[in-house]
Amino acid sequence: MDAIFTLESIDKVAAMFWHKFKHQKLWAFHAAMGSGKTTFIHALCKSVLQINENISSPTFSIINEYKSNVIGTVYHTDWYRLKNEQEAIDAGVEDMLDSGCLCLIEWPENAIHLLPANTLHIYIEVLDDFTRRVYVPTAND
Repeated sequence: MDAIFTLESIDKVAAMFWHKFKHQKLWAFHAAMGSGKTTFIHALCKSVLQINENISSPTFSIINEYKSNVIGTVYHTDWYRLKNEQEAIDAGVEDMLDSGCLCLIEWPENAIHLLPANTLHIYIEVLDDFTRRVYVPTAND
């Protein structure tokens, strides 16, 4: 799946991704700093999953837990500050990954070996100041 979005169309694109991949419980977002990982997750949580809480990057808390009116518990985690996989384990990441709840992971590269093979890997690419490409690689990529 591949889509181009701006802030005006992000809710629609987030809904398309949810419709296509809602059976996946682990979503790992790969992208450069400032490319829109948290913004995309915010759109998914607010407009699609109907989370009424404040959605913010868990850079310092590592894991935020939200309640969705659509699917129940959602975990939003940011592994940017993690130095290694042991720090992720110490922060409780394994429990979150094994919970069966939707887990939205920013900076998965910092503890990539903790992610099971069935993790959905989503990439966001900056096209210009206002436009992003979000995609899930296919076997041909």
